[in-house]
Amino acid sequence: MKLFEIGELSLLKRIRKRFKTGSKDVVAGIGDDAAVVAPHDQSLLLTTDMMTEGVHFDLKFTTWFQVGFKLISSNVSDIYAMGGNPRFVLLDLAMDKKTDEKSLESFFDGVESAMAAYRVELIGGDLSSSKAGAAVSATLVGYARKPVMRSGARPGDKIYVTGKLGDSACGLKLLKIIRRPLSLETGEKSDKPVGWSIMEPLVRRHLLPVARKPGKITRIATAMIDVSDGLFIDLSRLCDESGVGARVSMKHLPLSSQMQKAAGALGIDPYRLATSGGEDYELLFTASPKRKVDAVCIGEITESDRVFIDRNGREYPLSPEGYQHWH
Repeated sequence: MKLFEIGELSLLKRIRKRFKTGSKDVVAGIGDDAAVVAPHDQSLLLTTDMMTEGVHFDLKFTTWFQVGFKLISSNVSDIYAMGGNPRFVLLDLAMDKKTDEKSLESFFDGVESAMAAYRVELIGGDLSSSKAGAAVSATLVGYARKPVMRSGARPGDKIYVTGKLGDSACGLKLLKIIRRPLSLETGEKSDKPVGWSIMEPLVRRHLLPVARKPGKITRIATAMIDVSDGLFIDLSRLCDESGVGARVSMKHLPLSSQMQKAAGALGIDPYRLATSGGEDYELLFTASPKRKVDAVCIGEITESDRVFIDRNGREYPLSPEGYQHWH
């Protein structure tokens, strides 16, 4: 059955039944002109992220399940980067009327899987037709007792990252070579262009990313951002908001052995993937040097200069390389 055969009203009823909320904070959810949420003694966090076909995802090597899962994860990552807890989601869909029911259900399966993982609930959204490819958008609502801003870094603070960098970008490179979807959610594998034990964590990082929950970092971070567009461009954004510089040591960047092996096989510099690849959804944050931090220190905040030190000890200007729209 195609989307035009299902119809908007019928689809809305399906969504409302499938994503029924049970939260006491929701006064009114799906069914009214607007959702009504009654927050308690915390700050309200709001973020939104859009994914458009041909720009953010390509169905030649992405399943609809993965699109739905990634949409939720990318938004949750923004809430985590503020030191918050995600609670509710608004979902907007624009699809061609000939979109088949199987694709639609697969997308909702991915959304539902991610929502269950992060314990968020759907409380509303919007539906529209599209003649220029699909576009999906989510707005996440979260709470935080004390939000962590990008503007709190100070000279002398250490710069930390919570995990490996470059895996997602390397996974995308591999998928472009495979040129077909890999349904990881059903256990599908591939043995090209490198062994599956090397490929699997890389393509999974790109197709089904898991946002990094801050935990205790929230209490010690002076500034924080998630690595969504690339280490250097996201660090530059943090520095811009804080009015500071940064000094990064390349030899301290955390790289996975799988990414280094795959990058070597593809003839790609793994450090370029790590600094400008994006979509790792690790947390990049600063903290006082007096703090004990369970993360990888990659540098320190300076007064104004922004530089990186290569593996041979040479110093270069740190430019904001990474993904930007309209570039």
